[in-house]
Amino acid sequence: MFIGPPGSGKGSLSKLCVQQFGWAQLSTGNLCRQHIAEQTEIGKEIAFAIKSGNLISDNLITSMVQEWLAEKIGTISGIILDGYPRTVAQARAFDEFVQNKLSGLSLKIIRFYIPDEDLIARLSGRLVCTNKECQAVYSAIPGSLQQPKKPMICDVCGAALGQREDDQLASVRERLLIYHKHEQDLLTFYKNSGKDIISLNAGHPLEEVFKEFKRLLGLETL
Repeated sequence: MFIGPPGSGKGSLSKLCVQQFGWAQLSTGNLCRQHIAEQTEIGKEIAFAIKSGNLISDNLITSMVQEWLAEKIGTISGIILDGYPRTVAQARAFDEFVQNKLSGLSLKIIRFYIPDEDLIARLSGRLVCTNKECQAVYSAIPGSLQQPKKPMICDVCGAALGQREDDQLASVRERLLIYHKHEQDLLTFYKNSGKDIISLNAGHPLEEVFKEFKRLLGLETL
């Protein structure tokens, strides 16, 4: 379980884990966009909530995640929960689902930490592949190792890159304010539940973060 603010590198580290370990990545943001694109019943409800200016309900997110997990469990060796759960209500629902359906699951909680000003710089310079099947992430910041090889073109699929509306400066600051409130509640919930929380310094280059992640989890030989 990756707990960290937007822009802290959860998605990028997840992709490295998928490539090196063969794990699966659950990103609720990507999953929401997939459901909307495929016009599933869940996707229609998500789209309606967004158009109405409302937050997507915890119940809707939980249904979507549980459906995804039911398909994946037993077929792969590991799953990364990338930014899920986001709220205590989602965490309680997930714990109940694990106890009832996935009793043999071993859960590791990784908290990504990085100063807000670094996050703001990262997010305001973040580029995302516009191909909904790809969603690869890059950086427009000069000197970044995550810059695309060709300007504004995805290295993976060749589609155009763009910036999400919620990565614009005013939106980024608002997102971080909301995130920190939920993060503190979530960390308190897991601490009170007796769960160990592993801290990961996400302010370093991705290769260093990945190396430290493997060290913390004893995965150096994998």
